[in-house]
Amino acid sequence: MAAVKPTVFIHTNDKQWLGAVISEYSLKRNSRNPDSFDVKKIHTDDHPFLAEKEGQTFLRDGFKREWTMNDLQSFTPLRFMPPELMGYEGRALVIDPDIFAVGDVTELLERDMEGKAIMCRPRSGFKGKSGCLASSVMLMDCAKLPHWRCAEQFDELFRFERDYMDWICLKLEDPETIGFFETVWNDFDRLADDTRLLHNTRRLTQPWKTGLPIDWTPAEKSYGIPLLGPVMRLRHKLFGAHGLLGKYIRHPDRNQERFFFGLVRECLDQGILTEEQLREQMVLNHLRHDAFDLLDRTPRMAA
Repeated sequence: MAAVKPTVFIHTNDKQWLGAVISEYSLKRNSRNPDSFDVKKIHTDDHPFLAEKEGQTFLRDGFKREWTMNDLQSFTPLRFMPPELMGYEGRALVIDPDIFAVGDVTELLERDMEGKAIMCRPRSGFKGKSGCLASSVMLMDCAKLPHWRCAEQFDELFRFERDYMDWICLKLEDPETIGFFETVWNDFDRLADDTRLLHNTRRLTQPWKTGLPIDWTPAEKSYGIPLLGPVMRLRHKLFGAHGLLGKYIRHPDRNQERFFFGLVRECLDQGILTEEQLREQMVLNHLRHDAFDLLDRTPRMAA
């Protein structure tokens, strides 16, 4: 029997579709052996069990919240689907749609997992100190994850049998089955010579969103900041999920902005994206409205 081809899965929704397209392109562009792995998108539209819970209450960080597909991150439960999609065979990598290859992803896909089921990196900040792991990039030995049943476990959130943050932070996994790779494989808003996968994880400064209304729901737990949680829960109750949140701001690192739009420019040149698609993304407020001006100013990337 032929070996299952390693696959990179990018999970996404309509709001982050553009990022997913650019992410896929970057993975193949920057690999020395792009035919050695597949890239597949996991889109919320293809998994109706998510939309079936619209408006229902689930457990997140110990608090009850309303599930909505209109949230920027409604795709996140799908990061637990790759083992099932792979038939619980072979090796898979799952990444967020705001992650872009700077280096060669085959180096990660081919590495020795030392018998672990999952490899990832810790979260930073207060969440990291609380033991949260960054499941936004996970290398998986699918045969070792037969207990991952995404739709069933998603349903448990709404029966208050599973907390979303415990799930996303991998706190429900046996720690002995988790290994760690270098942070450069999930580099949080840092673009340096050793960066391998750039993650524009700080939602407020995602380079393609500058100036757009914020469309993500912030945490409603204090995370070490007194009164933050109660204030954010009151804001949500009075003004809605995105009320009073303002707009996305420009990324402080212009090199990351240039990197993203350099990739967009190449996708346009190669017919992977069209100007019409970009204009549609602008109308939907999924792409900053000055994108074409920015593209005109963006230098071509080195081969």
